[in-house]
Amino acid sequence: MRPQPLLVIALLALSVAWAVLVFEMVQSRAARQQEMGTGRLGWREIAWPFPRDGWPAGRAFRCQSATCVQDSEIYLRAKLGFCNCDTGVADDDEVDRVADIDLINPRFAAPAPGRVVRVADLSGRARNYDLESGEGAPHSAIGYALSHRCDLMVAVIKGSAAQPLLEQAAQQFLASHEVQRWMLAALESGK
Repeated sequence: MRPQPLLVIALLALSVAWAVLVFEMVQSRAARQQEMGTGRLGWREIAWPFPRDGWPAGRAFRCQSATCVQDSEIYLRAKLGFCNCDTGVADDDEVDRVADIDLINPRFAAPAPGRVVRVADLSGRARNYDLESGEGAPHSAIGYALSHRCDLMVAVIKGSAAQPLLEQAAQQFLASHEVQRWMLAALESGK
């Protein structure tokens, strides 16, 4: 029994469409990685690991090389309309509330006061945290709450490395041109 010519053509068209779709998905992911410049910094984008809440999901990255403190992760997301337009990020209590540390681990403690930081056109505060871990290995995080007009960009780096190493990796990542461009574009998208 010979297959019907229309069936063969339909299956061939479906196969070609599927191949084009897969190719476009791979190209899109590669372009997004290139846009953020994460590969050259040693970071690989991963899926947003946290459950849905009142804010849109952000972008998450995992370090894959010694250039960025291996096995650390960075999470970024915009919180539009969530900042005091006059004072910006005013104090450490605000950093504790907005920096998404509680999504990583609800049992966290800040061993010291935070500090004023500036990243691109964003200013705010950063604060170090110790995360309680049932595994016995100490884990640390640094939360950043950065304001731009009435909007907020939060960033958190977490890992098992010493906090100065995590801070250096976060600063290098946040200072990259591609990441700064994405952060400002994300904050401007609500305007």
